[in-house]
Amino acid sequence: MVNCDGLWMPPSAQDQATLHGCCFRCRNQEPERGVLLRAQDMASVAVNKFVEVCRYLQDPVHVARFQHFCGVKGTFPEKRTQPDSGQSDPDCPGIRKRLRRSSDEAVGNGDAAVTRVNGKQEEEEDAAAGPGGPAAAETARAKPLRRNSLTGDVGQEFLIHNKFLFYLFTFGTELGNEMFFIVFFPFLFWNIDALASRRLIVVWAWNLFVGQSTKDMIRWSRPASPPVVKVEVFYNSEYSMPSTHAMTGTAIPFCLFMLTYGRWQYPFLLGFCVALSWSVLVCVSRVYMGMHSVLEVITGFLYSLLVLAFFQPILDKIDNYYMTDRYAPLVIVASHVSLGLVAFSLDSWSTSRGDTAQALGTGAGAALASHVNYQLGLLQDPPPSSLPLTLPPITAGLVSRSLLRFAVGVAVLLATRMAMKAVTIPFLCRLFGLPPDDVRQARQQMKVELPYRYIVYSVVGFSCVCFAPVLFWILNLD
Repeated sequence: MVNCDGLWMPPSAQDQATLHGCCFRCRNQEPERGVLLRAQDMASVAVNKFVEVCRYLQDPVHVARFQHFCGVKGTFPEKRTQPDSGQSDPDCPGIRKRLRRSSDEAVGNGDAAVTRVNGKQEEEEDAAAGPGGPAAAETARAKPLRRNSLTGDVGQEFLIHNKFLFYLFTFGTELGNEMFFIVFFPFLFWNIDALASRRLIVVWAWNLFVGQSTKDMIRWSRPASPPVVKVEVFYNSEYSMPSTHAMTGTAIPFCLFMLTYGRWQYPFLLGFCVALSWSVLVCVSRVYMGMHSVLEVITGFLYSLLVLAFFQPILDKIDNYYMTDRYAPLVIVASHVSLGLVAFSLDSWSTSRGDTAQALGTGAGAALASHVNYQLGLLQDPPPSSLPLTLPPITAGLVSRSLLRFAVGVAVLLATRMAMKAVTIPFLCRLFGLPPDDVRQARQQMKVELPYRYIVYSVVGFSCVCFAPVLFWILNLD
């Protein structure tokens, strides 16, 4: 050590002890630092690998390859526009355009494969096959079944080489559409299990709200076309991450399985296989339709399981609260309207947001009807002593009564919807000073679309759960 005069002096015993303790601590901390650095490196590698896998699964080329494998080919024009640059569309702020690979590998319906599905080569193949040849017999030209919900675009023609897969995946995508559930829930409520249907509607409404709200926050656009063939264009202008079809197509069958297993007598493996097949069919159909990437479908599947895991333990409490609590009607209306306001405020109007409001309105109406049924003693849930339930013998009388009940009930719901729609839209247009002759334009405003969906479909949900069963009792169809 050096003193004040600049002369060296031997360190004291205290100084030696301090230096020795410092070195000892440093030597002890070196292994800890090494372990921490190695853990950080491993975490960084894992994160980078995860991001790489996500980018790989997000690539639209995989969607195009799957479509080509299933016999779907596009009829894209020979002259191409420039590929997406990755910049945001000025007309659609916030949408992240997907980057397409500038590779020359053939995917069956992309840029590199255009000459195989368009122009002279396709015509030469058809001519070589002859009028009655395989190509003429198996190949069909088709267009999307419904127009784009925002732009009115009818989409481009595409070639179908495997009609069985086309009809199979068309059926699969309908299993995740809102219109299917509007038919499915009444049939389940009127003919099979009212309790399971009530709780299923709760999961459906919340699941759709969570999925659609997540879409509006992430704001990813649909897979790029080309190379992807748009077999469906109805939702093409809307966001895509996660797939709400995959979410509802997973939550509903698995929730139904968990609600009915043990309550009804059937083998576990049978119920699980039906739920899994339903979910897989809906998920795969969204890739086939060109509406979602592989990553978006997987995310929707896993996200739905997470939502289901949250709601499954508390469904019984929610159902009991809706029926028994004196303040339940106020809570039901306030919560569902608030969720609708949140969904509509995240981004501009679209049909999917309207569908979310429709689901929330249906859920509110069904919950209010359950409360009324319980308070009036009209609830017909079987007592716990009768569980597990068994399917009755399938007879002609049972089938005919069920079909008649379903037909009468659907007629009531359709008449209710038509009447409420005819009254609600003109009333809202007059209330907000909008021209009632342009319904499409008026419904693109939240102040019209949100109350319209809520009023109409809450009344429809209420009629399904409360009014229709009373009508069945009057007609001796219960």
